Amino acid sequence: MASDSIKTPVPRQNGNGAPKRAVRPDGFLPIDTNLFDRIFIAVVVFVAIHLFWMRFVEPALSIYVATAISVVVGAIIIKRG
Repeated sequence: MASDSIKTPVPRQNGNGAPKRAVRPDGFLPIDTNLFDRIFIAVVVFVAIHLFWMRFVEPALSIYVATAISVVVGAIIIKRG
């Protein structure tokens, strides 16, 4: 029978039964990330900014300025990354 050979398309699913995303989310990070990945990247950037700050900028500006910058950058990475 001709109708037996025609199958309806089934959406692809990942292991937990949820459908897979067809396209990448619109973010500025060049990798596909979830919330935990973006939090981890934000923490790494936080540490990197502070190390750079303590080495080169500390005599001129307080470390609190680096903390404020790091929090803003981290929030942007977590929200839009």
